[in-house]
This record gives sequence, C-alpha cells and structure tokens, in this order.
Amino acid sequence: MSTPHNAANPGDIAKTILLPGDPLRAKVIAETYLSDPVQFNAVRNMFGYTGTYKGKPVSVMGTGMGIPSIGLYSYELIHFYGVKNLIRVGSCGSINRKAKIGDIIMAQGACTNSNYASQYGLDGTFSAISSFDLLRKAVLVAEEHGYPYIVGNILSSDTFYTEKPVWKDWAKMGCLGVEMESFALYCNAVRAACAAEGADDASQAVDNSFEDVKALGIFTVSDSLVTGEETTAEERQNNFTNMMEVALEVAAQL
Repeated sequence: MSTPHNAANPGDIAKTILLPGDPLRAKVIAETYLSDPVQFNAVRNMFGYTGTYKGKPVSVMGTGMGIPSIGLYSYELIHFYGVKNLIRVGSCGSINRKAKIGDIIMAQGACTNSNYASQYGLDGTFSAISSFDLLRKAVLVAEEHGYPYIVGNILSSDTFYTEKPVWKDWAKMGCLGVEMESFALYCNAVRAACAAEGADDASQAVDNSFEDVKALGIFTVSDSLVTGEETTAEERQNNFTNMMEVALEVAAQL
C-alpha cells in the first residue's frame, strides 16, 4: 500500500531506518554502507532504499528540511509501513562551547520554537525525548570506537534565517546544537508507542502494532555559531563517517 508521498509496498521498508534530511545523502549512504540496496521510493525525489548491514535489514530515506516534512514522512513510516526504529542522521550547528567541531551530538531531548505539539491539545509545553534504549546503544558504540560525543538537548528550529540570533536564548538553557527536524520525529514516535500502550481514550481501539516505536537523532557538529568555526569538505566527510558508523552499529543491534 503506497501513500501520496511513498511508493513502497508492504515489506519494502525495514523495521529500522536511517533518516538524513537530504535525499541525495540517503542515496550515498545506501550505496556506501548497505549491501544490495534496492530503491523503494522516488516520489518527489525523496529517495528511499533498503539493504542489509552486517546481515540486518536496514533502510535509509530522506526526509526533507524542517519539522513539517519529517513529521509527514516519519508518520507514514510508522503508521503505514510498520517502522519501529527511526534514527535521524545529519549535521548540526553548535550553539554551546561544550559541543566542538567534529563532535557527535546525541540528542537526548529536542526543544523547539515550532507549533507542532499544539495538535495534541496539551495545556503546557511538551518535552520531546529520544529512546533511552537507542541512546544507550549509541553511547556504547561511540565509546568503543573512541569517537568524541556529547549527550544533551538540541534545538529543532522552524527558521534557518532569522531576524535575530535566537539560538543565544536556547544556549542559555543548555541546548548543545541547532537543527530543524528532531522534535517532530520524537513526538511521532512517542505518540505511536503510547497509543499502543492504551493511552488513548478508553472508547478507542488500541493498536499494539505500534508498540516499541523508538527514535533518536545523531548529529555531527559541522560548524559553530559560538566561535564561527566551520569544517572543510574533507573534515565534514570524515566526521560524518564516524557518526554514520555509530548509527549503523546501533541498527545492527536491533
């Protein structure tokens, strides 16, 4: 069963998927890291592939830029294709001196200036957090390889070009970096998992097929808004490779 945005058939997409923003990066990841990758989607040029990594089925698909885009694709992956483990991979800008160029940021939580969570009708501010299971696995892999990493909050911003440097206010609250997608991904994952646990109104049927939906964002720090540092193309490639190895090793354990 395809959707308006995904031409995949049931079974074409693995239970574990890597989600870069750039669809061309999804193509590169599939061709570089996966064995026998098969393309399952090209609708709107949002490329998706499924192959294997160390014998485990793994998919990779672009999500586009911004919360609305990843919100759409991750919802369909969870609810129409049965994906259980969604790992966002990409780069981010550091907004904290603790997060240095080349470090891997593992987003334990995602803050946002988006209105995405308003759909849930909450009387307050929702804290979107990652799966501790995926986070723990990622930390152990990074430590095993000796890759520099830092765990904490990131900012999923709705805006790239802003009237004022809003990142400074979020940095005061300890946010490590800024990107544009993870908040929606975390919301979609936890909402699906909680529905499976019966958190909906008692009159509604509970669909246990969404049980154990998990999400995590892993990022390479490519530049620093604090110091003005930027990486070269070669440095970005090397640092991206480290982050990808962490994500893939986590995928191989699922």
